[in-house]
Amino acid sequence: MRTQTIGWPGFAAAFAYIDALFREASERRAQLFALKEGESQRQDLEGGAFAIAQVYAARPRYGVFESHRRYHDIQVVVAGEEQIEVAETALLTLTQAYDEERDVAFYADYAAGSVLRFKAGEVAVFAPCDGHMPSVRSDGFDTGSAGGGLVYKVVVKVPVE
Repeated sequence: MRTQTIGWPGFAAAFAYIDALFREASERRAQLFALKEGESQRQDLEGGAFAIAQVYAARPRYGVFESHRRYHDIQVVVAGEEQIEVAETALLTLTQAYDEERDVAFYADYAAGSVLRFKAGEVAVFAPCDGHMPSVRSDGFDTGSAGGGLVYKVVVKVPVE
């Protein structure tokens, strides 16, 4: 992924931030693990990118896809586990029109999407054409993982050129 994004504003800062999350003694990692369940924290990065660190218990499958136009989503599970479903927005049925202020559109459930199962250290990049349903509990995973079943995750938003 790094070689495919060389020269794109924001991606270098995003990857540097992500690298720091996986260094045991880094300030970024300490900030994430200092958050309590339900909390989130925004960090502005270079190139117009920003990161949202968050801690939550993954929820049951909820049947709503989302997409964004102004930002690529880089979703990084640092500890815990979840699944994310993904489908091309052209295949989805819009249920809530694009909200420019929140940079999000919502879509109806779609049974033929791909299911991505994420454990700690795994990353996904979603472009504007990628409808996704994140933060879903993956019942096949070990719920006794680090963090007592909580997901420690960062979503880095990188501006679309």
